[in-house]
Amino acid sequence: MTIKDLAAQTGYAVATVSRVLNNHPNVSEKARAVILQAVEESGFQLNANAKQLKQQHATSILVVVKGTANELFSELLETIQSRIAETQYPLHVDYLDEQANEVRRALQLCREKKPLGILFLGGNAENFRAEFEKIDVPCVVLTNDMSALAYENLSSVTVDDAEACRCAVDSLIERGHRKIAVISGDPETSDVGRARYEGCLKSLKNHGIAFDPARDFRGVRFSFRDGYTATLDLLENGSEFTALFTASDVMAVGAIRALHEKGLKVPQDVSVIGFDGLEVGSYLVPKLSSVVQPAQMMAQRSVEILISRIEGEAGAIHETVPFELWERESVTVPKK
Repeated sequence: MTIKDLAAQTGYAVATVSRVLNNHPNVSEKARAVILQAVEESGFQLNANAKQLKQQHATSILVVVKGTANELFSELLETIQSRIAETQYPLHVDYLDEQANEVRRALQLCREKKPLGILFLGGNAENFRAEFEKIDVPCVVLTNDMSALAYENLSSVTVDDAEACRCAVDSLIERGHRKIAVISGDPETSDVGRARYEGCLKSLKNHGIAFDPARDFRGVRFSFRDGYTATLDLLENGSEFTALFTASDVMAVGAIRALHEKGLKVPQDVSVIGFDGLEVGSYLVPKLSSVVQPAQMMAQRSVEILISRIEGEAGAIHETVPFELWERESVTVPKK
């Protein structure tokens, strides 16, 4: 019999069984009692060499960050690092490109680092659907809802992206805007980009406003540069908008720069709303209107959920946290 057999028999994670066998203090009394009873009944004996190898490696938490230019992820990571520093777990952070396969990278790191659990900052549901079953440690995804996948060891913490964007575009329409352009993540490769785009479309449809995606939408990376180039592309290809919704604040910053270079003032000529509520938005001229994600709350909850799963609690948790819409200086009524 192996540790995995004990885990299957008792219903607890492999990491929890290992903690009990190694007399680790961070295990619930209920889990300890169930596992020790199973050990006694099965006559299981821990292999000393395997124990020594396990102790050398399986102590850390891994954070996989999808995207190297995402300012929200920087805020999340700061809180995650602070929270995990209060525990006994070492932290390993790995960055990969926004278009890369985060699950495949995590599988590679599981073989190399042997983490006790993984936090994913960003993710694509198709990548998880295809290969996540090969990962057997507790995992939490931030900013993406993974509840539809129903993996017992995969939790998630997110806002309702579609609803948040519907509210943002509603606010533009309530100000009198009817010509609205949208910059979001690529709907083909980004779950978040697709959800935010769909939220915008829902608002426009609800208000009976015509929208030509070929003319008025660009799906790009979440970066300053792509917000800038996408705005220039919209302007140079016939989009005549009085309001622009961007699916991240960094996109909005790039967009405002592009508008300025084309001689358009914000908000007098074009109103702009971003997404994330980053601190940089408070120092722009004008101050940026934005959908605000509670980054600190999301990061704290993700760490709490992951550690609780590492230390014995079973089952996935999927939480949707509240968002706010900050309507500040970058939005006004359109010119008549």
